[in-house]
Amino acid sequence: MLLPPQAVAISPVYWKDYDSYPGGHPSAWQDRFDLSRWTILAAFDGTRRVGGAVVVVDDPQIDLLRECQACALLWDLRVGPDARRKGIGSALLEVAERRAHDRGAHSLRVETQDVNVPACRFYARQGFRMERAIPGAYAELPHEVQLLWRKPL
Repeated sequence: MLLPPQAVAISPVYWKDYDSYPGGHPSAWQDRFDLSRWTILAAFDGTRRVGGAVVVVDDPQIDLLRECQACALLWDLRVGPDARRKGIGSALLEVAERRAHDRGAHSLRVETQDVNVPACRFYARQGFRMERAIPGAYAELPHEVQLLWRKPL
């Protein structure tokens, strides 16, 4: 049995804002990608958006899907800080899994990094297993290791 990675404090501690990278904010995705094969989900508490998820199926422009034809990719999953630990991420993931399965995917893949311990723990609890770890995958972030996880649907 593969155990989840153990948490190790890094120094210096930093906060990674994916939205600040060029083309990384969700509003810029339509300029970079054909979103017609993407399912975009949102979670609300009343009228306030508290989270969202994006699942991609059968999209040849996405590198992580090219080598796995039967996979879908969980492109993004986020829950606002004040809404965490309330089951919103799990609920979004459940709907994303159903959408991927309904569109023909046999497994769901997700990418994260070794520095994102909460995400690693979340995916392990949700039944994902680490597929592989790729040191040096990010030239601009040489201290991070890319982790690919997969869950059968």
